[in-house]
Amino acid sequence: MRIATTMFLTDETISPVRLARELEQRGFAGLYVPEHTHIPVERTTGYPAGGELPREYGRTLDPFVALAQAAAVTDRLALGTGITLVAQHDPIDLAKQIASLDHVSGGRFTLGVGFGWNKEEAADHGVEWSTRRELALDRMRLMRALWASEPTTYKGEFNSIRPSFAFPKPAGGAPRILVGGAAGPKLFSHITEYADGWLPVGGRGLTETVPRLRDAWEAAGRDPKTLQIVPYAVRPSAGKLAHYAEMGVEEVVLQLPPGDEAEVLRALDEYAQYL
Repeated sequence: MRIATTMFLTDETISPVRLARELEQRGFAGLYVPEHTHIPVERTTGYPAGGELPREYGRTLDPFVALAQAAAVTDRLALGTGITLVAQHDPIDLAKQIASLDHVSGGRFTLGVGFGWNKEEAADHGVEWSTRRELALDRMRLMRALWASEPTTYKGEFNSIRPSFAFPKPAGGAPRILVGGAAGPKLFSHITEYADGWLPVGGRGLTETVPRLRDAWEAAGRDPKTLQIVPYAVRPSAGKLAHYAEMGVEEVVLQLPPGDEAEVLRALDEYAQYL
C-alpha cells in the first residue's frame, strides 16, 4: 500500500519545497493539496465539519504553483490536487495548467476533481450552484478534447472549443483522475465516465459504498481491475489501514496538520510507522 499525504499549504505553514523533500526522503508516496481561491467573509454556507471555519481555508496557496515547486525538487514523489474545483476554472486555462504540470513532473500528477461546498465562493466565480456538477462534467469533456492527440472539436451545454493545437499533452494522454465527494448516483456517473477512481474523504463507510461503485463501474463497461479507491484525508490507525488493504485499496492519503515546519515533521515521524 502506498502512503501519501495531504495538507493545507498556506503562507503560514511549512513550505512546499521543504515538505516535498522530506516526504521523498522519508519514503512517502505522494503529496496532495486542496484548493480555495478565496473565502467570502459574509456567507451563509456552514463549514461541513461544523463549528468555525479553520483559518487555513482562507490562506491556501495556489495548488498548481505549490505542486510545481514540489515537482522541481523531487524525482519520485507523486503530486495531486485534493481537490480542484473544476467548475470555478476556465477549462482552457485549466487544461493547460494540468498538462504543463504533468509534463514537467514526468507524469506524476493526479487531478482530484471536486464540486465544492462553499456557495458564496462558487457564486463569485459565476457558478450557478444547482448546475455545478453538470458544469464540471462539461469542462472535463472539453479538457479531454484539448488533451486529445489530434485537434478535436467539442460543443457542450456550457463550453465549446474548436479544433486546436494544444501542447504539451499530459503523459499518457491524460493525468490520473480521481473524483471526490459523497457516494451516490451522480458522483458515480462522473467517476465511470471520465475518471480512474474515487477519492472518498475520511474513508468511512467504504464496506457499503465500494460495492455499489464497482457495480456502476462494470455497468458502464469499465474494466473492474482498473477501478482505484483512494481514501483521502485519513487519520490513520493500523486497524484502519489493514481494513483498506483487505478491500484491495492500494493507496491511502493521510492528513497532515496545517502547521509550521516543526509540527509537520513531528507528524511525519509519527506516520513513519505506517510506511
